[in-house]
Amino acid sequence: MTKPSLPELLHAAVTAVGGTERPGQIAMAEAVASAVDDGSHLLVQAGTGTGKSLGYLVPSVAHGERVVIATATLALQRQLVERDLPRTVDALHPLLRRRPEFAMLKGRSNYLCLHRLHEGVPQEEEEGLFDPFESATPTSKLGKDLLRMRDWADETETGDRDALTPGVSDRAWSQVSVSSRECLGASKCAYGAECFAESARERAKLSDVVVTNHALLAIDAIEGAPVLPPHEVLVIDEAHELVSRVTGAATGELTPGQVNRAVRRAARLINEKAADSLQTASETFERLMELALPGRLEEIPEDLGYALMALRDATRTVISALGSTCDKSVQDEDAVRKQALASVESIHDVAERITQGSEYDVVWYERHDRFGASLRVAPMNVSGLLREKLFTERSVVLTSATLKLGGDFNGVGASLGLSPEGTAGDDVPQWKGLDVGSPFDYPKQGILYVARHLATPGREGSRGDMMDELAELVEAAGGRTLGLFSSMRAAQAAAEELRGRLGHRILLQGEETLGELIKSFAADPETCLFGTLSLWQGVDVPGPSCQLVVMDRIPFPRPDDPLMSARQKAVEENGGNGFMAVAATHAALLMAQGAGRLVRATGDRGVVAVLDPRLANARYGSFLRASLPDFWYTTDRNQVRRSLAAIDGAAKAAGA
Repeated sequence: MTKPSLPELLHAAVTAVGGTERPGQIAMAEAVASAVDDGSHLLVQAGTGTGKSLGYLVPSVAHGERVVIATATLALQRQLVERDLPRTVDALHPLLRRRPEFAMLKGRSNYLCLHRLHEGVPQEEEEGLFDPFESATPTSKLGKDLLRMRDWADETETGDRDALTPGVSDRAWSQVSVSSRECLGASKCAYGAECFAESARERAKLSDVVVTNHALLAIDAIEGAPVLPPHEVLVIDEAHELVSRVTGAATGELTPGQVNRAVRRAARLINEKAADSLQTASETFERLMELALPGRLEEIPEDLGYALMALRDATRTVISALGSTCDKSVQDEDAVRKQALASVESIHDVAERITQGSEYDVVWYERHDRFGASLRVAPMNVSGLLREKLFTERSVVLTSATLKLGGDFNGVGASLGLSPEGTAGDDVPQWKGLDVGSPFDYPKQGILYVARHLATPGREGSRGDMMDELAELVEAAGGRTLGLFSSMRAAQAAAEELRGRLGHRILLQGEETLGELIKSFAADPETCLFGTLSLWQGVDVPGPSCQLVVMDRIPFPRPDDPLMSARQKAVEENGGNGFMAVAATHAALLMAQGAGRLVRATGDRGVVAVLDPRLANARYGSFLRASLPDFWYTTDRNQVRRSLAAIDGAAKAAGA
């Protein structure tokens, strides 16, 4: 029997999901197949509506080697595992004459731990959860959630947190989950044979397609100890998120609360001398943190240096003591010891990392209104790590609707550790960039309006002219507005102002869960939804409920953002343009994602309004505009009001 061609396979898979092939999807599938066959790398920009999931799934599955697919969002993981993969496998099975197996794999803390659930957590963690006289009677929401999870544990096949609906708070989940450091190991655990995390890893080892998240991919790259099974092909979807996810995984943090918890957990398992030295180091660190002012520490102050060395040395002593002592009076000693060890080791590692003072790390203080001060350390950039760990032993396909910034792929490529496209050399990973476009007719479906007449936004303070402009635009649109603001304070101020001025319902991020807000926004076309950065991605509301997307200002990083400003300075010291490489690229990516909320289907019409004149007037404005969909562009405020009123009128005439 002849081997089926890629067009045949793609046709079968697309038909199975009730669609038809699109030119961009075909071009993408062919490029992915070519990259996989010759072991090269591909960056492919595929706009909304291209059908990019099947564009990479079909050639990857047809290749026959194991493929790992890493995504950023839970929604896409679910779509792949619950919809796209089952249908694709069923459709390709008769043609390939084999049935590819697939599985989901996440980090250990995403799975319910049966040992933690049944044996409980060390005493200091569980005070006040249940009435001491009747353990089955919850006294709080936390108690109710724990009882619900206990029932769920008997029903669930996966133990995956994301399969628990409704979900629970991080605090509740932490009572029934463990990190990889806290895990006893299957061979030592009484529940090892039934462990959900171990089962997930076993399923992944036997699967042809493994779906995971960026966080686990980052851990796999950073830790050195492989978490993912060996694979020949890696597909990174939502690849615009990868650098920030890897940076997050490589960031260390120290807080007084975290150190105090470690002291409490370790104290009853070690000798008094070791416990006292850790307690003293903890108190010194806490006193310093009370005085900490937010900002980058280009050099570690002498008093902080001494405090960190004391913490490092004390934790090292405690780690040795935990390994050599034994206290049978402690209930479930192995689990208690393992948890204490995990707490102490994480403090030791961060204290030592900051003390060693790598030139490639950035250290800063942060202060949170609720949680107090923290000391953080993050890599200056992760491009070297990604280049070394991702691109050396496998073919990598990176895809997203936003990878081409300012007209080419080189900005995103550089952040991933790749040389400019077309660069040749022995140690240079070969890659190609491909923009397969979008099925949407952006110039006819959307308008990009820049409010050129407004005052340039300052660092702080009210923007009365911007509020007036926003109110007029929302009124002209008849509601139907997604407001994307550069800070929560700006979103709150706009919601408060417009609630007082307009008759439209204004939903505000934080006043309800994001899922509920989006549902309410989609259900009523006259409603508006205002929010901040986390809303810029993941809002998928096609149709008349979202016909105006407003951005209050260009979302440059804050000038006092320690990590971004350090990266900008490093580029400048190497002779580059730090502002364009870091701040403008960051803003371009967010604006492209934000503008992408407008047109989600072929019938969608609307306006993206940017209430920041710099997009029209500044030299970098053309770079930012080139990163956005190719909408019809105007700075004429009267024209845009007429257009919005016409779009609103057409929607109302159609009954929306």
